[in-house]
Amino acid sequence: MENYIVSARKYRPATFDSVVGQKALTATLKNAVASGRLAHSYLFCGTRGVGKTSCARIFAKTINCSNRRPDGEACNECDSCRDFNNGSSLNIIELDAASNNSVDDIRSLTEQVMVGPVNGRYRVFIVDEVHMLTQAAFNAFLKTLEEPPAHAIFILATTEKHKIIPTILSRCQIYDFSPIGIADIVKHLAHVASQEGITAEPAALGLIARKADGAMRDALSIFDQVAASTRGNITYAAALDNLNILDFGYFNRLTEAFLAGDTMASWMIYKEIRDRGFDSHFFINGLAAYMRDLMVARDPSTAALLDADADTGAAMAAMAKRCTPDFLYRAMCLLNDADLNYRIAANKQFLTELTLARICQLSSPSPAETDGGQGEGLKPIAAKTAPAPTPSAAPIQTPSATPAPTPVAVPAAAAKATPPPPAAPHRPAAAQRPAAARGGMRLSLGGAARGNAPEAAQASAAQLRTTAYTDDDFKQAWNSFIRRNPSEVILINTMRASRPRRQSEGSDIFTVTVENTAQQQKLAEAMPQLLAELHDSLANDNVTLNVVINQGKSGSHTWSEREVLAKMMENNPSLKNLIDTFKMNIG
Repeated sequence: MENYIVSARKYRPATFDSVVGQKALTATLKNAVASGRLAHSYLFCGTRGVGKTSCARIFAKTINCSNRRPDGEACNECDSCRDFNNGSSLNIIELDAASNNSVDDIRSLTEQVMVGPVNGRYRVFIVDEVHMLTQAAFNAFLKTLEEPPAHAIFILATTEKHKIIPTILSRCQIYDFSPIGIADIVKHLAHVASQEGITAEPAALGLIARKADGAMRDALSIFDQVAASTRGNITYAAALDNLNILDFGYFNRLTEAFLAGDTMASWMIYKEIRDRGFDSHFFINGLAAYMRDLMVARDPSTAALLDADADTGAAMAAMAKRCTPDFLYRAMCLLNDADLNYRIAANKQFLTELTLARICQLSSPSPAETDGGQGEGLKPIAAKTAPAPTPSAAPIQTPSATPAPTPVAVPAAAAKATPPPPAAPHRPAAAQRPAAARGGMRLSLGGAARGNAPEAAQASAAQLRTTAYTDDDFKQAWNSFIRRNPSEVILINTMRASRPRRQSEGSDIFTVTVENTAQQQKLAEAMPQLLAELHDSLANDNVTLNVVINQGKSGSHTWSEREVLAKMMENNPSLKNLIDTFKMNIG
């Protein structure tokens, strides 16, 4: 029985023309051989399985061929070619630097360099994985590499060019091997299948090519694996099951759900993907790459950027025509954010589901215009009821009659510019929310901001919410805002120390007494958001806050950690001794 040889070895390139996906590079090497313009050292760089070592061997054989063909290929008939093909050539020496990376190994190599060629003009030294040499070995190699004998040629190969010292790079002609395209891999796999008597669907070969990620050796290994499991009948379904690949079919179904705005359907598809054992981060990156491919597949002028086989490219172009560029751009932004936040997310599944929900919202008839695709304007999944009003934050006011605190004084110039308000300090400003949302909030310490025209005020008043609420309800809404903004330290400390007080029974006007202008300014900055949340929590748009500075005795304040510690040490001297002994402090 004939011994089985894996396809990666059996179909290893033996000529320049049989090298897949490196046409420009092999043409340059053939021209160098034909013209006799040979350098003494070359460096072949590129990822795994793209043909670096194969090209080095073909180049070495062609250099010593005594009867090259007109097209620049080796004849395979002369003594040098026969010796090379039989593996007995003394003119081609290969060294694996991964396992021979010491100074002694390089010294042994340099000793061989001095020996002249046999049955040829040159001795060619191929050093594979040259980046694995130690620093001392590199230094020992420098002089020989710079001034070798006339009969010596070095071909260095590496997958990690950045690890090679500059003094080595400067002594070599550098050739960068590119990853092999999917179309080239599919074409070569089809040729191998025909030679081996294996039937293979083009879509299945495309799946194998995408799995290989630009490496022909990997593609041939995967091809052998699938061919063995399917007994020589490679179908798309069999390849998909055997390789456990996240297929474009999932992404197509997800895109259908996105365009339909069906969040629950997208979550169920994501669950199927998780159940098949795929990592959520891998899924996010795969979906992002798919959205990018849809973007370039929309226009025939950019279709060349899509690295896919013909059938997959046609299917993606059809799907891309159903998507707007704005939708694809926003989806890519959301997926990119999810990728960046994935590592720090406490709940990876929730992050992924939230991202899918936001993408579903992008296809809504009225997407948020100000969120830039970031999901800040996320709309509810269920059908909307009548739109809620959007009252604005009432400006900070000085109450006309407040018995305990004294309102902050207004400069004379400001008093002239802004007339005092009527006796009633409160006026709902339901029509002013859009201005606040744009970042512009008009404040008047002398009184409430004037409304718009009477007609607009009447139209807005018809939609105001006036649900009754208790002081406890207000307190809960106030505390809820504090809990949702833990990073705003000054603001929440101010809100904790300055509790609002209702001006009268049943009134919607509350007075907040602060201790200084800094606290007053901090509340003024947060007023639009604070009032909006109070209105929504209480379902009452008449709630108004008046912020005044306390002119009397200082009120209570929230203690800092250092103040708490100082008080504890004052009451407990042993605690102070413990802290002094171990030299502890508050970080």
